Amino acid sequence: MNVLKVSRLTITLFVLPCLLIYCSMVFIPILVSLYSGLLDWNGIGEATFVGLKNFSNLFFNDPVFWPSVRRTLMFAVFSMAEIPLALLVAILLRRFIKRPNFLVSSYFLPVILSVVVVGQLWKTIYNPASMGGMLNQVLIAAGLESWTRPWLTDPAVAMYALYFVALWQYLGYHTLIQFTGISNIPGELYEAARIDGAEGFKADRHITFPLIIPIFKISIVLAFIGSLQAFDMVMVMTAGGPAHATDVISTHMYNMSFLSMKYGYGSAIAAFLVAVCLIATLIINLVFNSLEKRFS
Repeated sequence: MNVLKVSRLTITLFVLPCLLIYCSMVFIPILVSLYSGLLDWNGIGEATFVGLKNFSNLFFNDPVFWPSVRRTLMFAVFSMAEIPLALLVAILLRRFIKRPNFLVSSYFLPVILSVVVVGQLWKTIYNPASMGGMLNQVLIAAGLESWTRPWLTDPAVAMYALYFVALWQYLGYHTLIQFTGISNIPGELYEAARIDGAEGFKADRHITFPLIIPIFKISIVLAFIGSLQAFDMVMVMTAGGPAHATDVISTHMYNMSFLSMKYGYGSAIAAFLVAVCLIATLIINLVFNSLEKRFS
């Protein structure tokens, strides 16, 4: 039985304009970037077709590229690792706080701040003690002077300092997503579980987590893809330094495209980034589809 009240042609005519706009703003630029990756071009003058030479140089001759890929993937791993913490915070807020909306809004506050504001704030916190850096001053006051570091200029710790800032800023974002998902679970399920002797984290294991898997997947995808595209915070706080120690894929792409004027080479990096995003999204969807089948 056809439950549609309008014809498929009518639906197509209404959807087509949005689909064309979406394709023109998403897929066409991706195709243009893929083609530009096959060119030796500075973005202004005449372009020369070089085939896969840019990709060959990228994979085998670029000393900055693979370390930047490793840092980007580590960024993604750290970002995804905070999702279970966000879920735990959301569960505790829902269970033990009678009016949790204020706390949820407070946790979300760093998300609505400009990345430039957040970056400048944490640059000040990470400054050496002689420059008023709060973190180093607290460590000195606590008798832990040996723990003080030039956090953003030491190649050994600079990237981890950036990871922490990203986790701090977006924990509230994922907490809000998880909290909204938990709030939509009917309370009758928990009441029935309590009658059967399942409450607390046991009820969360058998009720909350299975029902929140689709929401959990959204957080994982957003965290992973957002981390792969990390750019603004790195540029504000370190600009990829010191000595490329905090370069990620997007900052390396920016440096090649607009500072070194190698637009074709930068487009090759962009094509690689798009491919990684697509592959990662596919893998995450496959994993969570299997989880949904398991708990359904």
